[in-house]
Amino acid sequence: MGMMAEFKEFAMKGNVMDLAVGVIIGGAFGKIVDSLVGDVIMPVISAILGGRFDFSNLFIALGKVPDGTAMTLDAVKKAGVPVFAYGNFITILINFIILAFVIFMMVKMMNRWKEQPAPAAPAAPPAQEVLLGEIRDLLKTRA
Repeated sequence: MGMMAEFKEFAMKGNVMDLAVGVIIGGAFGKIVDSLVGDVIMPVISAILGGRFDFSNLFIALGKVPDGTAMTLDAVKKAGVPVFAYGNFITILINFIILAFVIFMMVKMMNRWKEQPAPAAPAAPPAQEVLLGEIRDLLKTRA
């Protein structure tokens, strides 16, 4: 068996295809969670804290910031000053917690679907009905 045939067999296995679909959906879902955090949750937190609050601009400059440089993360980085950008870490951590919670809820729901008992088989008819059915069948064959 040639290498290309082996590769084709490997790539077409169910687990590999499932993994590929999972990675693609996961990437798209990650963008949804980023938008949820950046466009929905953070503005609400900002409003509650009374102003324009953005975790991504929380940082500590680890060097001297040149005069006239705006105190934003982008401006300080462009000035070549090393920064400890803990705000971006907080945003990514919130994204992770939301994503982990959503995946937890999805797995929990799927497990509930799997655990649903199969419909009960119909109860067996009473012995009298079985005997009457057998008698009926015997009478049909004799006629």
